[in-house]
Amino acid sequence: MEFFTLVVFVAIGLYVLKATDQARRIRLLSGHLGHYQIEKLMETLTEGYLRCLGENDAERQAQIWSLLAQSEQSLASQFERFAGDFAKVDAAQARVSKLPIAVPMVDRLLPAMTFDAREAFAIHARGIADAAANVAGQSPKAKAFTMSAELFLMQHTCHWFCRSRAVASARIQLRHQTSHAMALASVSPKTREAYRALTGV
Repeated sequence: MEFFTLVVFVAIGLYVLKATDQARRIRLLSGHLGHYQIEKLMETLTEGYLRCLGENDAERQAQIWSLLAQSEQSLASQFERFAGDFAKVDAAQARVSKLPIAVPMVDRLLPAMTFDAREAFAIHARGIADAAANVAGQSPKAKAFTMSAELFLMQHTCHWFCRSRAVASARIQLRHQTSHAMALASVSPKTREAYRALTGV
C-alpha cells in the first residue's frame, strides 16, 4: 500500500513538473511569435495555394500566384526576424528533448538527448526564405508544395518545443493531413539535411 502511494505521488510530481515546463515553453514561444503575423500569413498561403490549384483560368491563376508570392516574401521576412529574436533566448531555455514523449527535466539531466530550438528556427528561416525566393527554380506548383512542407515542418518544431515530438506529429497529421515524415521528405534537401543533423530524426 505504501509503495502504491509512493508511485501515485511520484506520478503526480512528474505531471506537475511536465505541465509547469510546458506552460513556460508556451509562454516563451508565444511571447516571441506574438510580435508577428506568421500564423495568419501561413493560413493565407495554404488557403491560397488550394484556391490557385483549383483555378482553371490560366490568367487568373497567374494573378493569384503573383499575390501569393508577396505573402511568401512577407512571411519569410517575418520568420527571419522572429528567428533572430529567438536566438537571443538563454540557451538553457531553448533546449528541446529528442525523446518522443515529454519527460520532465530531461534538458538538465540528459542534455545530450536534446537539441537547440534556436538552431532549428534558424534552419526553418533559411528554408522558408529559399522557398520564397525560389532558389531551386521550381514551377509555381512545385514551389507551393515545397513552401507548404517548409511551413508544416516549422510548425511541427513549434509544437515539439512546447509539448513533445509525439504531440507535434499528431497535430500536423490532424491539421494538415500530412505526416511528419512526409513533410520532412518534401522540404528542400538543404533543410532536410540540416534538420536531421540537428534533431537526429
